[in-house]
Amino acid sequence: MNFRPRIKEEPEINLIPFIDVLLVVVIFLMLTTTYSKFTEMQLKLPMADTETQRDYPKEVVVAVSSDGRYMVNKQAVTGRGTDALAEALAEAAKAGKDSVVIISADATATHQSVITVMEAARRIGLTQVTFATQSSAAAGSK
Repeated sequence: MNFRPRIKEEPEINLIPFIDVLLVVVIFLMLTTTYSKFTEMQLKLPMADTETQRDYPKEVVVAVSSDGRYMVNKQAVTGRGTDALAEALAEAAKAGKDSVVIISADATATHQSVITVMEAARRIGLTQVTFATQSSAAAGSK
């Protein structure tokens, strides 16, 4: 019998395969994870490229200036209230409830003045409201 003490071999841990597996897992997670930003809401105002503008026979164009004045179909509206604007819209809406209200507001016009136009249109029953935009080509030339 051999009673000599055996030399214990220290177990050897090879870290290279472990690192390879972890690297593959990290790459897999990076590729499959979607990242979403939780920052403040960023708005970009619309720009539209239209080659031909549609001509609505039933359209009512309301222009809103930067200082809050209104024009309905190129006719100035006396007063800045919702009632005066509703009267002007009712006169200009020849097609009745089928008329389309196009709001053409200045870029520096207040939000309240645009809401006033929408409220006046709602009061007289005009439900089709759209907003005019400028083309990106026109914006680039200014």
